[in-house]
Amino acid sequence: MNIKQILSEKVSAAMVAAGLPEGTNPAVSLSSRAGFGDYQANGVMGAAKKLKTNPRELATKVVENLNLTGIASKVELAGPGFINIHLDEQWLSSQLNTIADDVHIGVVQRAQPQTVVVDYSAPNLAKEMHVGHLRSTIIGDAVVRALEFRGDKVIRQNHMGDWGTQFGMLIAHLSDKLASEQVAETALSDLENFYREAKVRFDEEEGFADRARADVVKLQSGDADSAKLWQQFIDISIKHSEDIYQKLNVSLTRDDIMGESAYNADLSTVVDELMAKEIAVESQGAKVVFIDEMANKDGEPSVFIVQKSGGGFLYATTDLSACRYRSGKLKADRIIIFTDARQSLHFKQVEIVARKASFLPDNVSYQHCPFGMMMGNDGKPFKTRTGGTIKLAELLDEAVTRASEVISEKNPDYNAEKLAEIAGKVGIGAVKFADLSKNRTSDYIFNWKTMLSFEGATAPYLQYAYSRIQSIFSKAELDLSQTPAVINIIESQEKALALKLLQLEDVIDAVISECMPNLLCNYLYELASLYMSFYEACPILKEGIDVDVRNSRLALCQIIANTLKHGLDILGIETMERM
Repeated sequence: MNIKQILSEKVSAAMVAAGLPEGTNPAVSLSSRAGFGDYQANGVMGAAKKLKTNPRELATKVVENLNLTGIASKVELAGPGFINIHLDEQWLSSQLNTIADDVHIGVVQRAQPQTVVVDYSAPNLAKEMHVGHLRSTIIGDAVVRALEFRGDKVIRQNHMGDWGTQFGMLIAHLSDKLASEQVAETALSDLENFYREAKVRFDEEEGFADRARADVVKLQSGDADSAKLWQQFIDISIKHSEDIYQKLNVSLTRDDIMGESAYNADLSTVVDELMAKEIAVESQGAKVVFIDEMANKDGEPSVFIVQKSGGGFLYATTDLSACRYRSGKLKADRIIIFTDARQSLHFKQVEIVARKASFLPDNVSYQHCPFGMMMGNDGKPFKTRTGGTIKLAELLDEAVTRASEVISEKNPDYNAEKLAEIAGKVGIGAVKFADLSKNRTSDYIFNWKTMLSFEGATAPYLQYAYSRIQSIFSKAELDLSQTPAVINIIESQEKALALKLLQLEDVIDAVISECMPNLLCNYLYELASLYMSFYEACPILKEGIDVDVRNSRLALCQIIANTLKHGLDILGIETMERM
């Protein structure tokens, strides 16, 4: 159900009937001021300016031809040509009754689904996941879930860093650990420490660096023993990532991994094609693309190296190969990549070169979606007190511990098992919502107290709103699936909720289009706030309330609960019946 679309079609037809050209934008939007209708059509203003005619007179003609019988209770002109539309409560009631049993709560499934490849998370398997991986992982997963909720075919791509020179160093160190009869799982139980040990040896131990370099060559040339050690390292490293994904309630699995190593066989072909098409040239022994489209103020082109002078390949080469694989093999209509903003230049270069080489056809959308950084209270990148990088696993564990303290204060009667279950959902949800509710492109301050609050735009507030509705159903002892109720909008608080509920499709589409989960976060917070106002003003189970009114409000509550649950699920945040 899309009110905006329905009204836009009606207003467009009226505009054509009033003499305006087909395709004139009706500019239908939610009214921003109380008393000026529920929606406004402001397209007449722009059309009148183009036609050099009086906007008020033109708007009058449009209104005369506007057929909103049964949809609007009143249509009025305001100012020089704005059209205010007051929606009819009975029509809104009928729309809610239509979506009451719809599993997608009024969000229409795509008639022509797109194939969308989404590249997100992408940790480096040489190290444990840290807080810097959080945003890519959860923003990407929310957009993926929104795409699937709308009906698109989504192919997740976890472009893990599982290749490169550092693996020679790690393989050499692991080889020594195994030679001393250590078990690989034990040796790699702390990836950060393992990497640190290997790096110290590489920098300080005589002969180790040469061994590491030799192991890289062996690995890249397909040596079976090196490949076996590399695979052990990869398997255990991936298990670390899987544990994080499970804690975060993220939908990535092992099947979604398409690491850097997957493109190895194609890299020389990529460079050969770029050279053959004279897109790349040899410069100082390296293979380079000079990008004139990104020249600096002095006219010097941007330099994009695709093969080093020693013959080695770079991220640039791998990402070009990924473009060709995703558009050719996976048949993507759209490619979305989530990384931090520092990589924006790189992906702009990748797109320009890939399009020149026809690795990316014109009909394939390529969208790099950068994000800002998580900052501490001091306004600097979030670090440990000693200045080190915070492991993501430790951050999530702390979130659950802090949530447990908050929940146990409010509900001291919970047993340990119940407390652990709720604290897990609240703690992880709080971290995710605090991040997802911020504009993707902005830096944000990480604050435990704010994110775990039961007031304001937080996950606990939304989870509590959902559980509050469930408690009403528990007290009502009414199963709406067995006793269907007809929603009848009467009070202003009910109408406000109806309008908000019927905007979900617009919000999902905006999240998908702009890759901005914060739009859904804002929507859910506004919905929960409207519900709290409704709860205070419109009694449901109070003695003396008419049965039809009670059941209507319960049915309305059911749609609100479904919307909160589905919305939070898209964000990867779990709900609970009781908090």
